[in-house]
Amino acid sequence: MRYDLLIAGGGPVGLYAAILAATHGMKVAIAEPKAGVIDKACGEGLMPAAVAALLAVGVAPAHQPFEGIRYIDSNRTAEGRFSRGVGWGVRRLALHSALMERAFDLGVQTERTAVHTIDAQPEGIRAAGIEARWLFAADGLHSPLRKHLGLQLPARFPRRYGIRRHFVIAPWSSFVEVHWSEQAEAYVTPVSDREVGVAFLFDDRLKGASSEPPFERLMAAFPALQERLRGTDVGSTVRGAGPFEQRTLHQASGRTLLIGDAAGYLDPITGEGLRLGFEAASLALECIEAGNPAAYNLLWPRAYRRYWWMTAGLLTLRRSPLRKVMLPALQHVPGLFTAAVNALGAEPPPKRQRLLRTPI
Repeated sequence: MRYDLLIAGGGPVGLYAAILAATHGMKVAIAEPKAGVIDKACGEGLMPAAVAALLAVGVAPAHQPFEGIRYIDSNRTAEGRFSRGVGWGVRRLALHSALMERAFDLGVQTERTAVHTIDAQPEGIRAAGIEARWLFAADGLHSPLRKHLGLQLPARFPRRYGIRRHFVIAPWSSFVEVHWSEQAEAYVTPVSDREVGVAFLFDDRLKGASSEPPFERLMAAFPALQERLRGTDVGSTVRGAGPFEQRTLHQASGRTLLIGDAAGYLDPITGEGLRLGFEAASLALECIEAGNPAAYNLLWPRAYRRYWWMTAGLLTLRRSPLRKVMLPALQHVPGLFTAAVNALGAEPPPKRQRLLRTPI
């Protein structure tokens, strides 16, 4: 085989998987049609577990540390502080650039092509004219390979979207702030000592509901935030993403394993997408090294279970009249929010069971 591992998609999770595999002695290639550093709409806040994963493979982009998550709804505030380490606010461009540099240093090859179909071979796969023993599909939220493999399932929640822009202003908080309103959530992430990112998450009710530009319309739902940013220079153009929810029948099919958003995703409301993507990449690598890719279909749901339950609960609550009592309850029992924040993004992943080293 030409490569031990081919990764379809050169975003952060694909690059992280390539770096991890290369440090394990594998010959790795990334199939990515876009050249250079790729920007994307995201909240840009890395939870401590994601920070630890990056440091473990020698990646440390320019960043702004943050101490935890703060929820704000009108005049009420609740915050959860990380018990281990700090989070990083990182511009997506800086993260992608640092990952690309590390992958290049480790000898990861880039094939300037897209993978749309997969042909099974006696001891591997062939995709876009490239042969490899294994394939990781890291081709994003709307993964063509997930659909090609027949693994796509219908969504269950109303469709949700996100848009993001940066503002040139010194961060006023050492927390990622999550502002709540009836219409949307606003995530404010410090990404440097002179810039913050603002991302809005919203559902179908607001998409195309007015001729006013979506970012300005959503900003108006958060008057305190709007006033703080009034007159501030913008640091980027508006970028959008969605719909977010993507369900999968399985995460592995033969010698192809889905990682990152391609493997399944519910919503960014808990802010831990990259942590989950890095964990999935590590888990997928463990499975193929054990010669047991089918184990990924059992272990991936276990690794994502806590995220899925808590995210589904928040989405249900956000559409319920009970949303108005969420922050008062968190204020009354502050340890509850701290425990939730650390369970989602600060605690190391649980130890996985030993894989059966049974060849496929």
